[in-house]
Amino acid sequence: MRKLAEVEDAKALMAEAMDWSVFKWLWEKGRVRETADRANAALDDLNRKVKARWRDDLKAAYKVFHSSPARSAKAHPAQDPPAIEADTLLFLETVKRADERAHRAHLDAEKAFDEAERLLSTSLAVEGCHKAIRSWELHEAAIREAEHGCAPKKATKE
Repeated sequence: MRKLAEVEDAKALMAEAMDWSVFKWLWEKGRVRETADRANAALDDLNRKVKARWRDDLKAAYKVFHSSPARSAKAHPAQDPPAIEADTLLFLETVKRADERAHRAHLDAEKAFDEAERLLSTSLAVEGCHKAIRSWELHEAAIREAEHGCAPKKATKE
Protein backbone atom coordinates (compact mmCIF):
# COMPACT_ATOMS: atom_id res chain seq x y z
CA MET A 1 0.00 0.00 0.00
CA ARG A 2 1.30 3.41 -0.86
CA LYS A 3 1.53 6.06 1.84
CA LEU A 4 -1.10 8.75 1.62
CA ALA A 5 0.08 12.36 1.96
CA GLU A 6 -3.08 13.29 3.86
CA VAL A 7 -2.43 10.60 6.46
CA GLU A 8 1.25 11.42 6.80
CA ASP A 9 0.39 15.12 7.24
CA ALA A 10 -2.19 14.26 9.89
CA LYS A 11 0.23 12.00 11.77
CA ALA A 12 2.86 14.74 11.75
CA LEU A 13 0.36 17.32 12.99
CA MET A 14 -0.80 15.00 15.78
CA ALA A 15 2.80 14.38 16.83
CA GLU A 16 3.38 18.13 16.95
CA ALA A 17 0.10 18.75 18.77
CA MET A 18 1.11 16.49 21.64
CA ASP A 19 3.25 19.38 22.95
CA TRP A 20 0.62 22.10 22.63
CA SER A 21 -0.81 24.13 25.49
CA VAL A 22 -4.56 24.27 26.05
CA PHE A 23 -4.67 27.70 24.37
CA LYS A 24 -2.79 26.41 21.33
CA TRP A 25 -5.31 23.55 21.17
CA LEU A 26 -8.22 25.94 21.26
CA TRP A 27 -6.62 28.05 18.56
CA GLU A 28 -5.70 25.13 16.28
CA LYS A 29 -8.59 22.71 16.85
CA GLY A 30 -10.20 23.61 13.53
CA ARG A 31 -7.01 22.83 11.62
CA VAL A 32 -6.57 19.58 13.55
CA ARG A 33 -10.14 18.52 12.77
CA GLU A 34 -9.81 19.45 9.10
CA THR A 35 -6.51 17.59 8.75
CA ALA A 36 -7.90 14.51 10.52
CA ASP A 37 -11.02 14.58 8.34
CA ARG A 38 -8.88 14.72 5.19
CA ALA A 39 -6.84 11.74 6.40
CA ASN A 40 -9.98 9.74 7.18
CA ALA A 41 -11.53 10.62 3.82
CA ALA A 42 -8.35 9.62 1.96
CA LEU A 43 -8.26 6.27 3.75
CA ASP A 44 -11.95 5.66 3.11
CA ASP A 45 -11.48 6.50 -0.57
CA LEU A 46 -8.48 4.18 -0.91
CA ASN A 47 -10.40 1.41 0.87
CA ARG A 48 -13.27 1.76 -1.64
CA LYS A 49 -10.84 1.76 -4.58
CA VAL A 50 -9.06 -1.36 -3.34
CA LYS A 51 -12.33 -3.25 -2.90
CA ALA A 52 -13.43 -2.07 -6.36
CA ARG A 53 -10.36 -3.87 -7.79
CA TRP A 54 -11.39 -7.20 -6.27
CA ARG A 55 -12.22 -10.08 -8.55
CA ASP A 56 -15.88 -10.24 -9.57
CA ASP A 57 -16.49 -13.44 -7.60
CA LEU A 58 -15.06 -11.80 -4.47
CA LYS A 59 -17.20 -8.68 -4.94
CA ALA A 60 -20.29 -10.86 -5.29
CA ALA A 61 -19.39 -12.84 -2.16
CA TYR A 62 -18.74 -9.59 -0.27
CA LYS A 63 -22.25 -8.36 -1.13
CA VAL A 64 -23.79 -11.63 0.06
CA PHE A 65 -21.56 -11.68 3.15
CA HIS A 66 -22.65 -8.16 4.17
CA SER A 67 -26.34 -8.41 3.34
CA SER A 68 -28.88 -9.35 5.96
CA PRO A 69 -31.04 -12.46 5.46
CA ALA A 70 -34.22 -10.37 5.40
CA ARG A 71 -32.80 -8.03 2.78
CA SER A 72 -31.63 -10.95 0.61
CA ALA A 73 -35.05 -12.59 0.79
CA LYS A 74 -36.75 -9.38 -0.35
CA ALA A 75 -34.29 -8.78 -3.17
CA HIS A 76 -34.33 -12.40 -4.43
CA PRO A 77 -37.30 -14.22 -2.89
CA ALA A 78 -37.01 -17.29 -5.11
CA GLN A 79 -33.21 -17.56 -5.01
CA ASP A 80 -30.88 -18.89 -2.37
CA PRO A 81 -27.71 -16.85 -1.97
CA PRO A 82 -24.75 -18.43 -3.74
CA ALA A 83 -22.48 -20.54 -1.56
CA ILE A 84 -19.27 -18.85 -0.51
CA GLU A 85 -16.09 -20.94 -0.57
CA ALA A 86 -14.43 -21.45 2.80
CA ASP A 87 -11.23 -19.59 1.87
CA THR A 88 -13.25 -16.67 0.51
CA LEU A 89 -15.39 -16.58 3.65
CA LEU A 90 -12.27 -16.61 5.84
CA PHE A 91 -10.80 -13.73 3.81
CA LEU A 92 -14.01 -11.70 4.05
CA GLU A 93 -14.23 -12.28 7.81
CA THR A 94 -10.61 -11.15 8.20
CA VAL A 95 -11.25 -7.99 6.18
CA LYS A 96 -14.43 -7.28 8.12
CA ARG A 97 -12.66 -7.67 11.48
CA ALA A 98 -9.84 -5.37 10.36
CA ASP A 99 -12.36 -2.76 9.13
CA GLU A 100 -14.28 -2.98 12.41
CA ARG A 101 -11.09 -2.57 14.51
CA ALA A 102 -10.17 0.53 12.53
CA HIS A 103 -13.68 1.94 12.85
CA ARG A 104 -13.79 1.37 16.62
CA ALA A 105 -10.39 3.03 16.98
CA HIS A 106 -11.61 6.01 14.96
CA LEU A 107 -14.67 6.40 17.19
CA ASP A 108 -12.49 6.07 20.28
CA ALA A 109 -10.21 8.87 19.04
CA GLU A 110 -13.20 11.08 18.26
CA LYS A 111 -14.57 10.47 21.75
CA ALA A 112 -11.21 11.37 23.33
CA PHE A 113 -11.03 14.64 21.38
CA ASP A 114 -14.63 15.53 22.25
CA GLU A 115 -13.94 14.92 25.92
CA ALA A 116 -10.67 16.88 25.78
CA GLU A 117 -12.49 19.84 24.26
CA ARG A 118 -15.33 19.63 26.76
CA LEU A 119 -12.93 19.55 29.73
CA LEU A 120 -10.23 21.75 28.16
CA SER A 121 -7.77 18.97 28.94
CA THR A 122 -4.43 18.82 27.15
CA SER A 123 -3.75 15.34 28.57
CA LEU A 124 -6.96 14.04 26.99
CA ALA A 125 -6.07 15.83 23.74
CA VAL A 126 -2.68 14.08 23.75
CA GLU A 127 -4.48 10.79 24.35
CA GLY A 128 -6.73 11.66 21.40
CA CYS A 129 -3.65 12.25 19.23
CA HIS A 130 -2.27 8.83 20.11
CA LYS A 131 -5.64 7.23 19.42
CA ALA A 132 -6.04 9.05 16.10
CA ILE A 133 -2.63 7.92 14.90
CA ARG A 134 -3.44 4.35 16.00
CA SER A 135 -6.78 4.48 14.16
CA TRP A 136 -5.05 5.50 10.93
CA GLU A 137 -2.51 2.70 11.36
CA LEU A 138 -5.34 0.22 11.85
CA HIS A 139 -7.18 1.61 8.80
CA GLU A 140 -3.99 1.23 6.74
CA ALA A 141 -3.64 -2.36 8.00
CA ALA A 142 -7.26 -3.08 7.03
CA ILE A 143 -6.60 -1.74 3.54
CA ARG A 144 -3.47 -3.89 3.23
CA GLU A 145 -5.61 -6.87 4.24
CA ALA A 146 -8.23 -5.97 1.61
CA GLU A 147 -5.51 -5.69 -1.04
CA HIS A 148 -5.07 -9.47 -0.84
CA GLY A 149 -8.40 -9.71 -2.65
CA CYS A 150 -6.91 -7.97 -5.69
CA ALA A 151 -4.61 -10.89 -6.45
CA PRO A 152 -5.71 -13.39 -9.07
CA LYS A 153 -7.57 -16.40 -7.71
CA LYS A 154 -5.30 -19.38 -7.18
CA ALA A 155 -6.12 -22.44 -9.21
CA THR A 156 -7.45 -25.32 -7.17
CA LYS A 157 -6.38 -28.94 -7.68
CA GLU A 158 -9.17 -31.30 -8.63
